[in-house]
Amino acid sequence: MATSETRRPVRPTRVTAHAVLAVGAALMAFPFVWQLLMSVSTLSEVRSVPPTVLPASPQWGNYLEVFDRLPFFAQFGVTVLITLIRTIGQVVTATLAGYAFARMRFVGRGPLLAVILATLMVPSQVYLLSQYQIIQALGWLDTVAGIVAPGLFSAFAIFLMYVAFRGLPNELEEAARLDGASPVRTFRSVMLPLVRPSISVVVITTVLWSWNDLLWPLVVSTYDDRMPIAVGLATLISNKNNVDYPLVMAASTLALLPIVVVFVVFQRRVIEGLAYTGMK
Repeated sequence: MATSETRRPVRPTRVTAHAVLAVGAALMAFPFVWQLLMSVSTLSEVRSVPPTVLPASPQWGNYLEVFDRLPFFAQFGVTVLITLIRTIGQVVTATLAGYAFARMRFVGRGPLLAVILATLMVPSQVYLLSQYQIIQALGWLDTVAGIVAPGLFSAFAIFLMYVAFRGLPNELEEAARLDGASPVRTFRSVMLPLVRPSISVVVITTVLWSWNDLLWPLVVSTYDDRMPIAVGLATLISNKNNVDYPLVMAASTLALLPIVVVFVVFQRRVIEGLAYTGMK
């Protein structure tokens, strides 16, 4: 008697792949789990040898102490503002520049694009001093504008949008011209909606980079209530001989939570955007 359902045999290679992925996921999640455990531990438990894995009594007061040691809400607001301005700026500059390099013909297009892409190979520390001198001359030290200005442009974002626009068929622009659309209308209504996955990648990568940016804000900001939260966390470990590790871990968890939520919500768009750009 024939059965209506036939079970497929489980392949050993599939089991091995899932096992490897499970081990990799556990290794990736371990630092975050360890951070959470340290954030509710006492300083003696953190420094104990061998280390204490589970705290005897969770110290939830460590999270409340963060607000006493840091102007957390002020720094959080500065971080959100910086992230929003940088993200909007990079999306605007990257889409306009990427479209111009990919779809327009003008004198010096190739060399200019090569110069922009060449900046990807130059470490940001090389032009740190010149950027500081410019910001100082403009009177933007200890301001949001001084922190934001160097991050409004990204060679990586321009290249990403250049690849996305270049992969679109020419027939789309030709059809728009036949319908009487201007270049601006063609860009806004026809081409831009087709590269939304790549725009999503620019948004997510800019948010992650801006939220965790430390070096440049550390150079141009000195007042506690005018610095982003990454710099505020750095001040907690300025004295390496007397670091309150549970407090640092609690503050890091509070700072990390919003960006984790954003990434979890939009992770599918990131994967789709990277796959779309890679295929193009």
